[in-house]
Amino acid sequence: MDVSFVEIILNVIGGLGIFLLGMKHMSEGLQAVSGDRLRKIISIATNNRIMGVLMGILVTCLVQSSSVTTVMVVGFVNSAIMNLMQAIGVILGANIGTTITGWILVLKIGKFGLPILGIAAFFFLFSKNQRLRYIGMTIMGIGMVFFGLELMKNGFKPLKSLPEFEAWFQAFHINLDGGIFAAYGDIIKCALVGMILTMIVQSSSATLGITIGLASTGVIEFQTAAALVMGENIGTTVTALLASIGTTTNAKRAAYAHFFFNVLGTAWFIALFPFAIKGLSGLVAAKTGFNPLDISIDTMNEDQYGQVITAGIALTHTTFNVANVIVFLPFIGLLAKFVTKLAPEKDTKESAHLTYLDVRMLDTPSLGIVQSQGQLNFMADSVEGMMTKLRTCVEGDSTPELESKIFEREEILDNVQKEIFLFLSNMVSGQVPQEVTNSANKQMRLADEYESLSDYTTNVLKGLKKMNKSSMSLEGVAKDNLLKLHDRVTAYIIRVDQFMKDENPDVLTWASTEGAAIAKLMKEIRKEHLQRLQKEEVSPYFSLAYTDMLNFYRRMKDHALNIAEVVNGEK
Repeated sequence: MDVSFVEIILNVIGGLGIFLLGMKHMSEGLQAVSGDRLRKIISIATNNRIMGVLMGILVTCLVQSSSVTTVMVVGFVNSAIMNLMQAIGVILGANIGTTITGWILVLKIGKFGLPILGIAAFFFLFSKNQRLRYIGMTIMGIGMVFFGLELMKNGFKPLKSLPEFEAWFQAFHINLDGGIFAAYGDIIKCALVGMILTMIVQSSSATLGITIGLASTGVIEFQTAAALVMGENIGTTVTALLASIGTTTNAKRAAYAHFFFNVLGTAWFIALFPFAIKGLSGLVAAKTGFNPLDISIDTMNEDQYGQVITAGIALTHTTFNVANVIVFLPFIGLLAKFVTKLAPEKDTKESAHLTYLDVRMLDTPSLGIVQSQGQLNFMADSVEGMMTKLRTCVEGDSTPELESKIFEREEILDNVQKEIFLFLSNMVSGQVPQEVTNSANKQMRLADEYESLSDYTTNVLKGLKKMNKSSMSLEGVAKDNLLKLHDRVTAYIIRVDQFMKDENPDVLTWASTEGAAIAKLMKEIRKEHLQRLQKEEVSPYFSLAYTDMLNFYRRMKDHALNIAEVVNGEK
């Protein structure tokens, strides 16, 4: 193997690695600096398609990856945090938001990438102020992006002088002045290469960096680079498709909507490509004085050439995606109906749940917290449902099917708790802001409390079954008192749950007062029951089972009070 070829490979791989690491640091830094704003952006998602598009743009600009945004959306739909119409709007916006990468590379700071990286690294490593530290991380990421791109450019430069590579790249030359059918064949061929490359690396930002590196050094022509970029838009959909495996039907529909939107958008833009590319080149020429279709790296300054070509690629990428959104925005409803038919509802009812396939949610910790919060809401609703079913059992109208549903729900909550712990533990193991770590710790404790609530609910049911097995019936004053306690505890849990969902810290004062009142009621019921035991109105075995159930209700109250304390911010 020729030595120069080895150097090319090493420079390109090294540059690409630094470029991708820079994108990661920039994304993490931006998310940390934005803090709770990402969660607020998610909360404004409505059925208003324009708001969904704007949200998709903002989130993708912050996470610096349309793939991460779309995988995140699949995760949210899977967890029932977002519906299909909202998801499609966000996906459309993500396609526009991802074009910010190209415009960042248009900035005339390419050669200053290494100094920017070095200076920012000192702030990141040695600053004690966390916000300043993450700002340094963001700037360090930007420096790495430009330094990585410079390394890739330097790696690609020798390719132009290698005859075998020049002959190979000539196969991807798009002759816009030749026959129209020949031009379309070349355009489709280039788009397919861009698609396959993006499917392999699973990052449109990475393939965009490679494309700009090749084009700005004159290895490939501007029109070839533009066609590659269009193919990259299809290739990036594979990440969401992979993330949808094993998810709910609605989550699959969101991934399919992303795929068909990008494929159809690419198809119509390819049809207009010979005309559109000339119009876009004219716009670049009007701004820079150079038409990217006519210039050559051999006849002008290398830096200036790279600047013009990069601006042309960024403009093409943005125009392509903005035009697609404008064209498809009125037809979101039709797209939703199409993917609904493509992925029909299953016969069995699906439950929304976390899935470990959503590992890329770990790249957006501020939004991962939103997903796990959705699971906590699911746990809270499940406990309330269990309490409703349990009341029917206490009343004496229990059936094997009803009891089975309560036990099954308790097992589900056990699994959800484990999923939340695993998800949040992995998420906080990397570079995440302290507030995200605090929120994760808070959610893990809440998950533990809700799992305990479900345990005590089934313990009461086991006590009832134990009575029935021993031919003891719950009736009279004992039954009335237990129902009174059950209703008081259930109302207590429901109100605490609402405070938890609203993240309202004002719950503790009320929760402490009401909790003390419930404890007092439980003691009065127990005292009254013991008096009946002394009068031999009930058997000792009945008394043992009954007092156990009273204690279980008190423990439920204790765990609900613990939830109120966590919501209030107590550790």
